[in-house]
Amino acid sequence: MKRFLVFILSVCIALAIPSTVYAKQEKIKAKASILMCIQTGDVIKEYNSDKRLSPASVTKIMSILLVMEAIDSGKIKLDDMVTASENAVSKGGSQIWLEVGEQMSVDDLLKAVIISSANDACTLLGEYIAGSDTAFVAMMNDKVKELGLKNTNFENSTGLDDETTNHYSSAYDIAVIACNVMKYDLVKKYSTVWLDSLRDGKTELNNTNKLVNTYNGITGLKTGTTSIAGFCLCATAERDGIGFVSVVLGAENSENRFALSSQLLDFGFANYKLEQIKVDEKKLTDVKVTNGLVKSVKPPIPKQSSVLLDKSASEITCKYNIKERIKAPVKAGDVLGEITYYCDNKKISTVKLFAENDINETTFTLIFKSLLKYI
Repeated sequence: MKRFLVFILSVCIALAIPSTVYAKQEKIKAKASILMCIQTGDVIKEYNSDKRLSPASVTKIMSILLVMEAIDSGKIKLDDMVTASENAVSKGGSQIWLEVGEQMSVDDLLKAVIISSANDACTLLGEYIAGSDTAFVAMMNDKVKELGLKNTNFENSTGLDDETTNHYSSAYDIAVIACNVMKYDLVKKYSTVWLDSLRDGKTELNNTNKLVNTYNGITGLKTGTTSIAGFCLCATAERDGIGFVSVVLGAENSENRFALSSQLLDFGFANYKLEQIKVDEKKLTDVKVTNGLVKSVKPPIPKQSSVLLDKSASEITCKYNIKERIKAPVKAGDVLGEITYYCDNKKISTVKLFAENDINETTFTLIFKSLLKYI
């Protein structure tokens, strides 16, 4: 009788627990994943984040970054009209069915890339910026080096991998690229759109990122799917001034990539906060310059920055270590001191304070020239 009562009680408890609890406990499989803070670049969670994998259309995040930089620099404009090439039109997969000779604005092409991952539009934008598809891919790989990424190499701008042999990236590298992309508000304008259209409503654009409709605070960004890469997703979200990017590569199915991305983002928002670092200007005391044309120099106020902290963490404290004296000549970039930040008695960051300008040494020749001015 006791065993029977225990069995009945166990069944009742099991039925009382929502099925979502078990869903959350179930480990969702993917080849690699990462959760990163957009503002600070801190890695919060990762699994195989440096593993080189096919990123499929998530590749287009780098293409989008280069397009945004070209717009920002004035190299191209949103209202520029671009003529479709035979090469761009020949791309398969997701597309907006451009025809050779058809003209479309940079703005519409960018919209097609961000919302519906159009391969033809992406290729055409690359050609317009760099002069050719090959030259644009070279630009992509130059940007990889500039960002210091170690596990990325591109062979095309779209992520089509049926004919590539050395096209790869990693969850970490993609997250870094995404952090740079999300600095542009124009990207968010389109990456948060579920449905749109081109050609006066004749061509429908449907966002492949279903989190746009379901996740609180979603800001983007890009899905990718091929038989080689599996199901991939780079998702970004922001709430209360803090943003996170999650990258999932090689998920077993589409639902898994969205579920795992949601879990990662949920973890970030539930457990972390951004804390603004405040500097006491009174503690930035003058540094005397020995034998300098200028007798003293004041350390510059460091740029306002934020640190990622656990939500349970206490207030940040600062320790100022400013040099009393420095010998001329002083070069711009010479260290005048540093500020060390602590939280819960643990060092979390150190910011060095650099001289902003050169200070020449006082010499007999300079003194003599100065005296001549008064004679």
